[in-house]
Amino acid sequence: QKNSCVLPEDLKNFYLMTDGFEMTWSVKTDDTPMPLGSMVINSVSKLCRLGGSSMYTLPSAPTLADLEDDTDEEGNGDKPEKPHFDSRSLIFELDPCNGNGKVCLVYKHAEPVVSPETEIWFLDRALYWHFLTKTFTAYYRLLITHLGLPQWQYAFTSYGVSPQAKQWFNMYKPITINTALLSEEADSFVNKLDPNKVFKSKNKTPVLKKKQPSQPPSSQKSHTSMTSAKTSSPAGNSSRK
Repeated sequence: QKNSCVLPEDLKNFYLMTDGFEMTWSVKTDDTPMPLGSMVINSVSKLCRLGGSSMYTLPSAPTLADLEDDTDEEGNGDKPEKPHFDSRSLIFELDPCNGNGKVCLVYKHAEPVVSPETEIWFLDRALYWHFLTKTFTAYYRLLITHLGLPQWQYAFTSYGVSPQAKQWFNMYKPITINTALLSEEADSFVNKLDPNKVFKSKNKTPVLKKKQPSQPPSSQKSHTSMTSAKTSSPAGNSSRK
């Protein structure tokens, strides 16, 4: 009511079940637990709007709306139109990302009436926008799939995750970090079991013995006559003696 907008249906159902979500997990190094993964969805009370007012009390203090540049390329090609910090968009923080950026619920068309269509965007520390998903449900699945690993949102940016975060990805999510390769070759990470190679020692192919060519009958007869002549000759010699 305060911002004259309605939550998307999937996010509203989520808040009806639970007022926010936070889950952290750790790894053990030298028998010492070290916090690693963090999955956060802000509660309704912490669903703060970005760019609405200045952080300072001075009347002339700068705001996020002052960063708007009309010369930015928006909606070119397949790239969706980026959100605005001014009154053209409504932006709410879903996840503070441990200071590595902000995951935001964005109403991109707020003038003259707030459009019910929303998207999920990632705002990095340099205040550049990166599109994540069209719905909260799709983002929630991404959050669970990436296990809340540090800086996992940067996998959807042009510059990627840091080398340190990439090491954690290679350890816990080796397929996720290769999203570009996975999209090009869908079967590149599928284990293919070749029974012929696995059971090669058991299923031996039978070795065919070569048959010797059979000799013609005439040669066999001549061979037998010669052998009989040789056996009879010693008997004749003995009789003469």
